[in-house]
Amino acid sequence: MATERKTVDYIVDQMSKAGAVFAKPMFGEYGVYCDGKMVAIVGDGQLFIKPTPSGRVLAADAEEVSPYPGAKPHLLIGAERWESQDWLSDLVRATAAELPTPKPKPAKAPKKAS
Repeated sequence: MATERKTVDYIVDQMSKAGAVFAKPMFGEYGVYCDGKMVAIVGDGQLFIKPTPSGRVLAADAEEVSPYPGAKPHLLIGAERWESQDWLSDLVRATAAELPTPKPKPAKAPKKAS
C-alpha cells in the first residue's frame, strides 16, 4: 500500500521544528531528510526512524522493525506519536545529530565534444 502524499506532508510538518526537514520520493515511498541527512522512511503509511542511541532513549517504547524486506531495522513510530510536534521534532533532531554527514557525490566528468 503506497503512502498518500498528504500523510507525508503532515509528518514533515510535525517534524519542522527539528531543522530543514523535507521528504523526497524514493522506491515508491518516501525518504525523510533533516539538515541534509536521511533520518526516516515513510512507507505503507508508517513512519520508520533510523535508530541511534538518543533516538532509542526518546522512543523507548518503539518497536524496531524493517521498513521493507532486506532493510536494517528502524524505530517504528506509531501514528498516535505524530501528534506531538515537539516530541517528534526532538526525536528527529537527536537522530540527525548522531548520524554521519553524507559523503559528497563525485563530480561528473564533462562530456566530450564529438
